[in-house]
Amino acid sequence: MIITYACIFLLTLYVFVILNYWLAWQAIPIFQRTPKTPRIKFSVIVPARNEEKNIGSILNDLRNQNYPSSLYEIIVVDDHSNDNTADIVKAFPNIKLVQLSNLDINSYKKKAIEAGIMIATNEWIITTDADCRVTAEWLTTLSSFIDEKKPTLVAGPVYMHCDFSTLQRFQAIDFLILQGITGAAIHKNMHSMGNGANLAYRKDVFNEVKGFSGIDHIASGDDMLLLYKIWKLYPEKIAYLKSPECIVTTETEKTVKSFFQQRIRWASKAKKYQDKRIFPILLMVWLFNFSFFFLLFAGFWNVIYWLLMLGMFILKIIVELPFVFSVTKFFGKESLVKSFILIQPLHIVYTVFSGLLGQFGKYEWKGRVVK
Repeated sequence: MIITYACIFLLTLYVFVILNYWLAWQAIPIFQRTPKTPRIKFSVIVPARNEEKNIGSILNDLRNQNYPSSLYEIIVVDDHSNDNTADIVKAFPNIKLVQLSNLDINSYKKKAIEAGIMIATNEWIITTDADCRVTAEWLTTLSSFIDEKKPTLVAGPVYMHCDFSTLQRFQAIDFLILQGITGAAIHKNMHSMGNGANLAYRKDVFNEVKGFSGIDHIASGDDMLLLYKIWKLYPEKIAYLKSPECIVTTETEKTVKSFFQQRIRWASKAKKYQDKRIFPILLMVWLFNFSFFFLLFAGFWNVIYWLLMLGMFILKIIVELPFVFSVTKFFGKESLVKSFILIQPLHIVYTVFSGLLGQFGKYEWKGRVVK
């Protein structure tokens, strides 16, 4: 009976958390920009390592913004690339290139962003990734939002482009759920979340919180860990920009190995979070998913546990569906909902193992082994 009560308790907590995220996501209004004369000045920073296949596309997107060129600059920080990334950047006029050299650190991306900020001349910093694509209205929409809402930091929506393969659709769905949680958490001030592929903050605020100082030894976390530092000073000035015109598109990982390396990298931040509001949620979600493994094995002694597992599995899908549908609808990807139902067993396995692996050992990323 103790096992049954424990599982029902975890299920109740999980239902409560997911419903809260869903209602909070629904409560975020779609931002409609007003026709105003642009005035916000941006410095767009793009860290890049061995991105010769992608860097040209994002630079073309940035140069073709429907925004006055006098109000923004583009800074690419080349992180020790050993391909033609730097040469491609140099072929673009009026783009600043910074090249990192001879560094032996654990967090190259933070150092790259920091190097870009050091030479940035404008009041607002925007970070995105070299393998991303942005809309032509990205800066215009962001400028209008900042002008109206007066935030100190803005987290924007990110979508993972996928094909019809199971691996890529799995990543896209999982990432969309994270995006929904990000928007909901920021809108209701539940906890700090964000993604460095679409993040904007005031340069003076970055300097005020002393940038990445205190978190610069951590390999990842240039987004969420920084966001929390800023939230501590300006808890009411963190905003989520829910607008289709501001969606940044990134790519999925192409192999199972690279996918797990990426998610282990993300999960490795969990034990470094200073925002204690998020840890109980992460732990509860992990325990809830782990309970399916426990019930699977316990069922060999008593089949009632298999029935309990099946009931929890069905309820999990039912409670998640409205949230997933509302998020996919915003991104215009409702077709992924069917895949969401089919990949549920895989998602449970992934959640348990990536959570465990992220807390121990090393992972490889961008050709580096990271501790």
